[in-house]
Amino acid sequence: MQLEWSPEDLIGSWTLIGKNDWRLVGNKSGATRLGFAVLLKFFEIEARFPRTAAEVPAAVVSYVAEQVKVDPALFASYRWSGRTIDYHRAQVRAAFGFREFAVSDEDQLIGWLAEEMCPVELREDRLREAVLVRCRAEKLEPPTPGRIDRLVGSARSTFDQRFCARTMSRLSLASVQALNDLVAETATPLASGRNLLAELKSDPGKVSLETLLREIEKLTAVRSLKLPVELFADASEKLVDAWRARAARMFPSDLRDAPEPVRLTLLAVLCWMRSAEITDALVDLLISLVLRINTRADRRVERELTEDLRRVRGKEGILFKLAEAAVEHPDDIVRKALFPVVGEKTLRELVKEAKANEQVFQERVRAVLRSSYSNHYRRMLPPLLAALDLRCNNTAYRPVMVAMELLARYATIDGKVRFYDQHALVPLDGVVPKAWREAVVDDRDRVERIPYELCAGRVA
Repeated sequence: MQLEWSPEDLIGSWTLIGKNDWRLVGNKSGATRLGFAVLLKFFEIEARFPRTAAEVPAAVVSYVAEQVKVDPALFASYRWSGRTIDYHRAQVRAAFGFREFAVSDEDQLIGWLAEEMCPVELREDRLREAVLVRCRAEKLEPPTPGRIDRLVGSARSTFDQRFCARTMSRLSLASVQALNDLVAETATPLASGRNLLAELKSDPGKVSLETLLREIEKLTAVRSLKLPVELFADASEKLVDAWRARAARMFPSDLRDAPEPVRLTLLAVLCWMRSAEITDALVDLLISLVLRINTRADRRVERELTEDLRRVRGKEGILFKLAEAAVEHPDDIVRKALFPVVGEKTLRELVKEAKANEQVFQERVRAVLRSSYSNHYRRMLPPLLAALDLRCNNTAYRPVMVAMELLARYATIDGKVRFYDQHALVPLDGVVPKAWREAVVDDRDRVERIPYELCAGRVA
C-alpha cells in the first residue's frame, strides 16, 4: 500500500460508490463503521486486508471518515482481532467473490510456482509478488507474509530437485564419472599443472600464443566430459547463469560435500557454459593474435625503412622546400608554386621511388610475417583447427570455409610439405589478396602452404 495519496487519487480509489458499498456499510456506527469502510476499500485496491492500522495512511482514514460521518480519531479504537473483524472480513470476501486461503491451496500454489515461475524468475521478492497476483486472479485471499515465504521456499526447493533430477537423467554414466573426477582429491591435473576446475574459473589472461594453446587444452578437456549439446538448451538463461555463478563460488570441498544431484548439476552447468565461452574466447584470441602479428610486422618494417630513408641525403631538404612553397603560395597551382622550387623531374623521380618503396615495404612485411608465423605461431594451427568447428551459411564466405577445411586436412600432414597437392581444391579469390598472389602462387602455379595459411587466417 502506497503511503502518499493526492486528493485526486483519494477520490478515484477510496470513494464509497453506489448502493453496494453503502449497503455493506449499512447501519454500522462509530469505530465499527469507519473500520469496515476502510477494510472494504483497502481490499478492493490490494485484494487483501490490512494487517494493522499502521498500514492505512492517515490521509486515507480522514477521507473515508469524512464520507461515513465518523470522527477519524475513532479508527484507533477499531479492534484488529476478534469476532467483529472476522465478520467484517467475511462480508468483504463475499462482496468481491473471494474465499479464504486453505491448506489445500498450498500444494496447488507450490506446484504452480515450481512449474511456471521458478524456471524463469529467481528473485524471491518477484516470486512473492507472483503469489499475490495469482491469488487475486483466483479470487483467493492471500496468506500471511510468513506463509508466503514458506510457500516460495518450498517451491524453490521443489524446482531445484526437479532441475537436478532432469539434469542427471540427461547425463551418461561416463559423463557422471568424469564430472565427479573433477572434484576428486586425486583429480588429474592438466598439462599446465593446474586443476581443470580451477582453470575453468579463470580468465584467458594476456593475449599470447601460450594463452591460446592453454585455452585450447582447456576446451579439449571440457569436451572430453561429453556433455550433451542440448543439456540446458530448454532452461532459461537467468537460471543457468545463477547455477553457474553458484558453482564458480564453491570450493572443491564444498562440491564434494553437496548431494550428488546438486553437485553434478553445478559442475555440468559450469562446464557446459564454459565450453561455449572458451570457444568464443578462442575466436577472440585468434583475431587479437593475428592483429598483433600484423601490427608487429608493420611496425618493424616501418622502423627499418624509416632508418633507410634517413640515410638518404637531401630528401628532408626537398620535403622542407615543398612545404615552405606550399605555405607561402597556398592559392597557386602546383606547376607555378612547387615545380620552380624542386623541379618536375625530381618530383616524378621521388614519386617513382616512393611507389617502389611501397612495394618493397609490402614485400618486407610479408617476409617478416612469414618468418614470425612459421618459426613461432604456426604450432597453434593444428590444435586450433581441431578445437573449433567453423560453420557459415553465407555463400559469400564459402571460399573462406573451403580454405579452412583445406587447412584442417593438411594440419596433420608434415609441416615441411611446402606446397598443396595440385589436384586439391585451393580457393584463391576471397582468400588471397592480390598483393599476396605472388607470395602464395609460384611460377608453376603451385600454392605454398605457409603464405596461404597466413592469408586464410587473416580473412577468417
